Amino acid sequence: MARMHTRRRGSSRSRPPFREAPPEWCDVSKEELEKHVLRLYESGMPISLIGLHLRDQYGVPKAKLVLGKTLTQYLTENATVPDLPEDITNLMRKAIRMRKHLRNNNHHDVHNKRWLQLTENKIRRLAKYYRGTGKLPEEWRYDPKTAEMLVT
Repeated sequence: MARMHTRRRGSSRSRPPFREAPPEWCDVSKEELEKHVLRLYESGMPISLIGLHLRDQYGVPKAKLVLGKTLTQYLTENATVPDLPEDITNLMRKAIRMRKHLRNNNHHDVHNKRWLQLTENKIRRLAKYYRGTGKLPEEWRYDPKTAEMLVT
Protein backbone atom coordinates (compact mmCIF):
# COMPACT_ATOMS: atom_id res chain seq x y z
CA MET A 1 0.00 0.00 0.00
CA ALA A 2 1.31 3.44 -0.87
CA ARG A 3 1.98 6.24 1.58
CA MET A 4 -0.68 8.89 1.84
CA HIS A 5 1.26 12.05 0.97
CA THR A 6 4.11 10.70 -1.15
CA ARG A 7 4.46 8.44 -4.15
CA ARG A 8 6.59 5.92 -2.27
CA ARG A 9 5.43 2.55 -1.11
CA GLY A 10 5.40 1.48 2.49
CA SER A 11 8.31 -0.46 3.89
CA SER A 12 8.13 -3.81 5.58
CA ARG A 13 9.64 -4.13 9.04
CA SER A 14 10.02 -6.62 11.82
CA ARG A 15 7.33 -6.79 14.45
CA PRO A 16 7.63 -7.95 18.05
CA PRO A 17 6.27 -11.40 18.82
CA PHE A 18 2.74 -11.66 20.20
CA ARG A 19 2.76 -12.07 23.97
CA GLU A 20 0.13 -12.18 26.68
CA ALA A 21 2.49 -12.18 29.67
CA PRO A 22 5.75 -10.33 30.26
CA PRO A 23 8.92 -12.25 29.43
CA GLU A 24 10.64 -14.07 32.26
CA TRP A 25 13.65 -11.73 32.16
CA CYS A 26 11.43 -8.71 32.96
CA ASP A 27 11.73 -8.44 36.74
CA VAL A 28 9.72 -5.26 37.40
CA SER A 29 6.64 -5.78 39.55
CA LYS A 30 3.28 -4.20 38.80
CA GLU A 31 3.32 -1.96 41.90
CA GLU A 32 6.85 -0.76 41.17
CA LEU A 33 5.94 0.01 37.55
CA GLU A 34 2.82 1.92 38.63
CA LYS A 35 4.94 4.11 40.91
CA HIS A 36 7.45 4.78 38.10
CA VAL A 37 4.73 5.67 35.60
CA LEU A 38 3.00 8.11 37.95
CA ARG A 39 6.30 9.70 38.98
CA LEU A 40 7.38 10.18 35.35
CA TYR A 41 4.00 11.59 34.32
CA GLU A 42 3.90 14.01 37.24
CA SER A 43 7.39 15.24 36.34
CA GLY A 44 5.97 16.42 33.00
CA MET A 45 7.00 13.60 30.67
CA PRO A 46 4.49 12.90 27.87
CA ILE A 47 2.88 9.47 27.64
CA SER A 48 4.72 8.50 24.47
CA LEU A 49 8.11 9.12 26.09
CA ILE A 50 7.20 7.28 29.29
CA GLY A 51 7.09 3.99 27.40
CA LEU A 52 10.49 4.67 25.85
CA HIS A 53 11.94 5.61 29.23
CA LEU A 54 10.58 2.45 30.84
CA ARG A 55 12.04 0.36 28.03
CA ASP A 56 15.48 1.99 28.12
CA GLN A 57 15.96 2.58 31.86
CA TYR A 58 14.00 -0.22 33.53
CA GLY A 59 13.98 -2.98 30.90
CA VAL A 60 10.21 -3.15 30.48
CA PRO A 61 9.49 -4.29 26.90
CA LYS A 62 5.79 -3.37 27.04
CA ALA A 63 4.03 -1.72 29.94
CA LYS A 64 0.72 -3.27 28.89
CA LEU A 65 2.02 -6.76 29.62
CA VAL A 66 2.92 -5.81 33.20
CA LEU A 67 0.09 -3.38 34.00
CA GLY A 68 -2.66 -5.28 32.22
CA LYS A 69 -3.74 -2.08 30.43
CA THR A 70 -2.11 0.54 28.24
CA LEU A 71 -0.28 3.51 29.71
CA THR A 72 -3.01 5.87 28.51
CA GLN A 73 -5.73 3.78 30.14
CA TYR A 74 -3.76 3.54 33.38
CA LEU A 75 -3.06 7.29 33.51
CA THR A 76 -6.65 8.27 32.75
CA GLU A 77 -7.73 6.19 35.74
CA ASN A 78 -5.03 7.41 38.14
CA ALA A 79 -3.99 10.89 37.03
CA THR A 80 -5.41 13.94 35.31
CA VAL A 81 -4.78 13.53 31.59
CA PRO A 82 -5.45 16.46 29.22
CA ASP A 83 -8.67 16.48 27.22
CA LEU A 84 -6.90 16.45 23.85
CA PRO A 85 -5.05 13.25 22.87
CA GLU A 86 -1.28 13.57 22.62
CA ASP A 87 -0.96 12.85 18.89
CA ILE A 88 -3.43 15.54 17.84
CA THR A 89 -1.75 18.00 20.23
CA ASN A 90 1.65 17.34 18.67
CA LEU A 91 0.23 17.86 15.18
CA MET A 92 -1.37 21.12 16.29
CA ARG A 93 1.98 22.32 17.67
CA LYS A 94 3.58 21.47 14.34
CA ALA A 95 0.92 23.41 12.41
CA ILE A 96 1.36 26.41 14.73
CA ARG A 97 5.12 26.41 14.06
CA MET A 98 4.50 26.24 10.30
CA ARG A 99 2.02 29.14 10.41
CA LYS A 100 4.46 31.20 12.46
CA HIS A 101 7.19 30.47 9.89
CA LEU A 102 4.92 31.61 7.06
CA ARG A 103 3.99 34.81 8.93
CA ASN A 104 7.63 35.77 9.55
CA ASN A 105 8.51 36.98 6.02
CA ASN A 106 8.44 33.51 4.48
CA HIS A 107 5.25 33.98 2.45
CA HIS A 108 6.71 32.33 -0.65
CA ASP A 109 7.75 29.08 1.03
CA VAL A 110 5.53 26.87 -1.11
CA HIS A 111 6.84 23.64 0.39
CA ASN A 112 5.89 24.75 3.87
CA LYS A 113 2.45 25.84 2.64
CA ARG A 114 1.87 22.39 1.19
CA TRP A 115 3.01 20.58 4.35
CA LEU A 116 0.85 22.90 6.43
CA GLN A 117 -2.16 21.83 4.34
CA LEU A 118 -1.25 18.17 4.77
CA THR A 119 -0.71 18.54 8.52
CA GLU A 120 -4.01 20.34 9.05
CA ASN A 121 -5.78 17.72 6.97
CA LYS A 122 -4.23 15.03 9.19
CA ILE A 123 -5.51 16.91 12.25
CA ARG A 124 -9.02 16.99 10.80
CA ARG A 125 -8.94 13.26 10.03
CA LEU A 126 -7.74 12.45 13.54
CA ALA A 127 -10.41 14.71 15.02
CA LYS A 128 -13.06 12.89 13.01
CA TYR A 129 -11.77 9.57 14.40
CA TYR A 130 -11.67 10.85 17.98
CA ARG A 131 -15.17 12.31 17.69
CA GLY A 132 -16.39 8.90 16.52
CA THR A 133 -14.73 7.09 19.42
CA GLY A 134 -15.95 9.64 21.98
CA LYS A 135 -12.55 11.00 23.01
CA LEU A 136 -13.50 14.42 21.64
CA PRO A 137 -16.93 16.09 21.89
CA GLU A 138 -19.08 16.02 18.75
CA GLU A 139 -18.95 19.81 18.32
CA TRP A 140 -15.12 20.00 18.45
CA ARG A 141 -13.58 21.36 15.25
CA TYR A 142 -10.01 22.29 14.42
CA ASP A 143 -9.58 26.03 14.00
CA PRO A 144 -6.08 27.43 13.41
CA LYS A 145 -6.99 30.64 15.25
CA THR A 146 -7.90 28.87 18.47
CA ALA A 147 -5.37 26.04 18.16
CA GLU A 148 -2.64 28.05 19.86
CA MET A 149 -4.82 28.65 22.90
CA LEU A 150 -5.71 24.95 23.12
CA VAL A 151 -2.13 23.72 22.95
CA THR A 152 -0.40 26.20 25.24
